Amino acid sequence: MLEEKLKLVPHLPGSYQMRNEDGIVIYVGKAKDLYKRVNSYFKKTVTGKTKKMVSEVRDFTYIVTNSETEAFITEINLIKEYNPKYNILLKDDKSYPYIEYISKPYPKVKVSRYLNIKRKDKKLIFGPYPNAYAARRIVNLINRLYPLKKCNGMPKQVCLYYHIGECLGYCTKKIDKDKLLQMEEEILSFLRGNDKILKDKLLEKINVYSETLNYEMAKELTEELHYINVVLDRQKVELHDFVNRDIIGFYLDKGHLGINFLFIRNNKLIGSHNELLTVKLDPIDELNNYILNFYMRHEIPKEILVDEKINKNILGELINTNFITPEKGKKKNLLDMANMNAKIYLDNEISQAIKEEMRTEGSNEELARILNINNLRRIDAFDNSNLFGTFSVSGMVVFVEGKPYKKEYRKYKISLDKNDDYNTMKEVIYRRYYRALIEKTEMPDLIIVDGGINQINACLDTLKSLNLHIKVVGLKKNDKHRTNELIDGDTYRTIELDKDSNVFHYLTRIQDEVHRFTINYHKTLRSKGSISSVLDNTEGIGNVRKKELIKKYGNLTKIKNASVEELSEIIPKNVAIELKKFLISRDEESKKEK
Repeated sequence: MLEEKLKLVPHLPGSYQMRNEDGIVIYVGKAKDLYKRVNSYFKKTVTGKTKKMVSEVRDFTYIVTNSETEAFITEINLIKEYNPKYNILLKDDKSYPYIEYISKPYPKVKVSRYLNIKRKDKKLIFGPYPNAYAARRIVNLINRLYPLKKCNGMPKQVCLYYHIGECLGYCTKKIDKDKLLQMEEEILSFLRGNDKILKDKLLEKINVYSETLNYEMAKELTEELHYINVVLDRQKVELHDFVNRDIIGFYLDKGHLGINFLFIRNNKLIGSHNELLTVKLDPIDELNNYILNFYMRHEIPKEILVDEKINKNILGELINTNFITPEKGKKKNLLDMANMNAKIYLDNEISQAIKEEMRTEGSNEELARILNINNLRRIDAFDNSNLFGTFSVSGMVVFVEGKPYKKEYRKYKISLDKNDDYNTMKEVIYRRYYRALIEKTEMPDLIIVDGGINQINACLDTLKSLNLHIKVVGLKKNDKHRTNELIDGDTYRTIELDKDSNVFHYLTRIQDEVHRFTINYHKTLRSKGSISSVLDNTEGIGNVRKKELIKKYGNLTKIKNASVEELSEIIPKNVAIELKKFLISRDEESKKEK
C-alpha cells in the first residue's frame, strides 16, 4: 500500500505527516520537494531514531503548499496541533523581563514581561534582560534618581515620595512640562546606551548626601554606582553601531543540540539564553523550527547573526528581520563566541540530559517491552484516599513519553460515603472514561491503579461496561509503603522487576506522584471542611443528628474536645469514637503542615 502511495506524491513543496498503526501522527516534516523527501525515508538507508520512527510508520499524509515558506508555516502549526512524539515539542518559552517607559498620562518606569513583541508596537521597551534582578535594580535606581510617578491611581493628597523628593506630586501639583521633557530625555538616553547620564546623576546625589552628612544614603548610592559600573563594563562589546541584534550559535553532538542566543542592545551584551534539545531527525530543520518559535514570543531585533546552515531566507521572511552570516571581522567573532557558548553548555548538560532521557523515554520504552505494548505514549495512573470513611477522593496523574503532563491531572470527589476501594475505583474509572468517550479526548495506552487484583478487577469491569480495551496493571506496596509488585491485569501474574532498574524507579515515581497529588487534594478538602461538610461526610450522621450536633456544639473544636460519652447522647458510640479520631488526626496533620 505504501509503495503505491509513494509513487503518487508530487514534486511540490509542502508538509508531510507520518502516522502509526492507530492513525496517530508521530512526525511532521516539510520539504521543498515532497516526493524526494518522503520517498527518502523508505528507499534509502536510515539509522538511529529515524530508523525507529520509520519502523512505526503505517501511513502518511501530506499538504501541498505554494512555497517552501508556506510549508514551513504549515509544519510549525501541525507540530503544535498534533504534538508528535518524534518532533521537538514547541514549548512556551519563558518571557524575559523588559524595562518599559510610560510617558502618559504621567512618566513612569516599570519591569514588564511581554509575549509576541513586535517592532510595530509603540511601547517604549528596552531589553530583554535575562537577569531579572538587574532589570528590577535599574528600575529602582531610576525611580530614586528621578521624581517619577510611583503610586497607582490619583490620591487626593501627596504621599511620602513627594516629601522626600522622589515624586513631583502629580496628583495635586502643577507640573513644569519642560522639566518633564528634560527628565524623559535623560532616562531614555540612558536606556538607549548613554551610561554617563546615570553615573553623573549618581555622583551628584552622592555629593549632596555627603555634604549634608547623610553618610548612610551616600554609602547606598555609592554601592549602586559600583554595581552599575561593573554591570555596564561587563556588557560592552566591540561593535559601535548601536544596532539591536541577536547572535545564535549552536553545537550538535550525540543526538543533542546545544543552542546559545546572545542579546546585544545599544552596543551592550545584556544577556544570553541557552537551550538543550534532543534532536531525532533533521537537526537543522528542528533548529529552524525552534528559532521561529522563539521569536513568536520574544522581541525581534533589527539583525540576527547565524551560521550559514540556517535557512536565512525563509526565517527572514517569516520573522521579518535581517538574518546575516558574517564571514570575518567582529561580527564573525561574536558568532564564534555564541557557538563556543553552545558547545560549553552542551558539554556541561549532555551527561545529565542522557541520564534524564533514560529515566523518562528510555524507561517508558522498557516498560512497553515488559508489558508487550506496541506504542506506549500515555499513561493514566489512579489513587484513592480516605480517612475514617470521610472525604473519599481519587486522583489521576498523566505521564506522556515518560514525563508528567500536569495539564491533564484530574481530581475526583467520590460520592460514596464509606471506605470501599472496589466501588471507589469503579466510580472514578467510569467518570473518567465515560467523559472521554463523550468528549472524544485522548485515551491512554496504559492504566496504572494503586493496588492489587481487587482494584484491577474494578477497573477492568468498568472498562468492559464502556466497551473499552485498555491495558491495566496494578502497583502494590509492601508494609513499609514502598513499591513492591507490578501485577499484569491480563494474566494476574506478578512481574519481577530489578529494584535498581530505571523502569522500577520510573514506576515508583508515577506511584509517588499520583499518591502525592491525591493526598494533597484530600488535605485541601479537609482543611476547608466546615462543621457541616465534615459531618455530612461522616458515616452514621444524618441530617437530624447533624443539626443536633451543630445546635449543641457550634463548631468542630468543641466537638473534638467533647467526651465520647457526651457525643453518645446524640450519635452512636462507635460513630462518636470515629468522629473524634478523625478530628484529632485532622488537627495533628494541620500542625505538621505548619
